[in-house]
Amino acid sequence: MIFPGATVRVTNVNDTYYDFQGLVQRVTDGKVAVLFEGGNWDKLVTFRLSELEAVELAPVGKKGK
Repeated sequence: MIFPGATVRVTNVNDTYYDFQGLVQRVTDGKVAVLFEGGNWDKLVTFRLSELEAVELAPVGKKGK
């Protein structure tokens, strides 16, 4: 299930944003608004729910010995 705040990846190979990861902003009527941030740009793009998959983020651990 995809909820606001989740990280998702675009799975539609025909989409310009294929394989990009972004942050879900809102979910309405089977459509999902995803925020992409990178360097000096931010972009909010709407996708169908079927074009996205949730990304499991690994916990950040301590470095060192």
